Amino acid sequence: QVQLVESGGGLVQAGGSLRLSCAASGRSISTYAMGWFRQAPGKEREFVTAISWSGGTTHYADSVKGRFTMSTDNAKNTVNLQMNSLRPEDTAVYFCAASTTYNAVVTGTPRYWGQGTQVTVSS
Repeated sequence: QVQLVESGGGLVQAGGSLRLSCAASGRSISTYAMGWFRQAPGKEREFVTAISWSGGTTHYADSVKGRFTMSTDNAKNTVNLQMNSLRPEDTAVYFCAASTTYNAVVTGTPRYWGQGTQVTVSS
């Protein structure tokens, strides 16, 4: 099993940046596909981005392409989400996720979830 803990959320003005981190424990993230999801108030959780265990394949939701970048740091067993040009509609709780298959992450059915971190973008 792998345990995931997110950090880095907070309040930022529109146009600003935040960097989220997800620290994994229990297993190496190099054996998992990883992803980020978000859930805004009153809305269903939605896919943001995913990266394969090798790092060779990534997907981004259209709403964040060109603004968000996911990266992995295998030495620290951490994945990061750099969020630039933030918009009020990016306000949500952001969740880190992991699964042994990339498809499970992309389709929104990963096995492991973090507890989430709040991101609020003011206009």
